[in-house]
Amino acid sequence: MPVNKEKYQEISAELKGVTLVAVSKTKPAEDIWELYELGQRDFGENYVQELVDKQAALPAEIRWHFIGHLQSNKVKHIAPFVHLVHGVDSFKLLKEIDKQAEKNSRVIDCLLQVHIAKEETKFGMDEAELDACIEQAKELRHVRIRGLMGMASFTEDSVIVRNEFAYLGLLFNKIQKIVTANFQFDTLSMGMSGDYRIAIAEGSTMVRIGSLLFGARG
Repeated sequence: MPVNKEKYQEISAELKGVTLVAVSKTKPAEDIWELYELGQRDFGENYVQELVDKQAALPAEIRWHFIGHLQSNKVKHIAPFVHLVHGVDSFKLLKEIDKQAEKNSRVIDCLLQVHIAKEETKFGMDEAELDACIEQAKELRHVRIRGLMGMASFTEDSVIVRNEFAYLGLLFNKIQKIVTANFQFDTLSMGMSGDYRIAIAEGSTMVRIGSLLFGARG
């Protein structure tokens, strides 16, 4: 299925002040090129090897977002170039990103992932784990905490989705008051193809949209 350029233009016009991350996982480099030529620069990938391969084959000015569940032993592969890691769900992972960033003489921007959905299958920290991670993160020098990321329940009930996003928004506002050298709290990444409008209404500054732009994955 070809890239839906009309939908891309429509969504881009809608997102005033909200960053669109085009989720390109499992899609060929040619599809990414099509959106790149329309001006899209932020792309999201879920798999480390696929991200490494695409980064090598596509323009250097693309900002690559890692949006999947990142294993600590894979961090080294993306540390040289990744723009933003969305799913940091433990201090252990954050510490490894810090270590690999130092090896590459970089500071890597990260979002802390909060578990807001009803499904147990989704990753993320609860509020107590989040608070503990933030406290420990203050000692790290090669990561910068840019904000929070969360995924709502997979449900048709928009009230549940709205409540989950509203909760994450409250956490974001609470943590935004922290001022330390490695905190630059300006990004709230929530909302995907099915619920991005609700997410924006609840304060999202970054949405991750794939199927509306690239078509459903086989």
